[in-house]
Amino acid sequence: MYSARDPDDIDRFFRGLTEHAFHARLGIVDPPLVEYVSLLLVRFIRNDEIHALPGHASALLDDVTDMLSAVQQAPAEAAREEYRHIGDYTLFWSGLYPEALRRFQRPARQDHLLDYRAAGKKAYWIASTLEPADAADERDLLARLSHDYDLCVEGLAEVRRAWGE
Repeated sequence: MYSARDPDDIDRFFRGLTEHAFHARLGIVDPPLVEYVSLLLVRFIRNDEIHALPGHASALLDDVTDMLSAVQQAPAEAAREEYRHIGDYTLFWSGLYPEALRRFQRPARQDHLLDYRAAGKKAYWIASTLEPADAADERDLLARLSHDYDLCVEGLAEVRRAWGE
């Protein structure tokens, strides 16, 4: 039985939408990548998760420029998670709500000249280079997120269309 309070239900919902969008609509069969994107959706259901940069619990940041500035001062292990978060943040907004980017990139904001896609690709790539040597699968996944960033944006746009149907 469906329960709006059961976290597994929302996880299954997003996993099903993501698998359908990537597999059936786009022909992308990459289970680790698709699972990562579906878990990103589950994590970002809560607004505070979207804007909370790991390692900066007290700061809720919504400018990627601020996030990039903060991550440059972090130790390597924390920087890895922060770069990953920047990739996730830009992927989420670019794929699901690209119309919101116009609001984020108003001239009064720091991100007004930032290319979210380029920043996201670079953040995932940097995170992949900071993964320890014994985390080859994680390094590979982050590198694929960087390389296939535009496909993931397209996949998230399909997820949005599917949940609207």
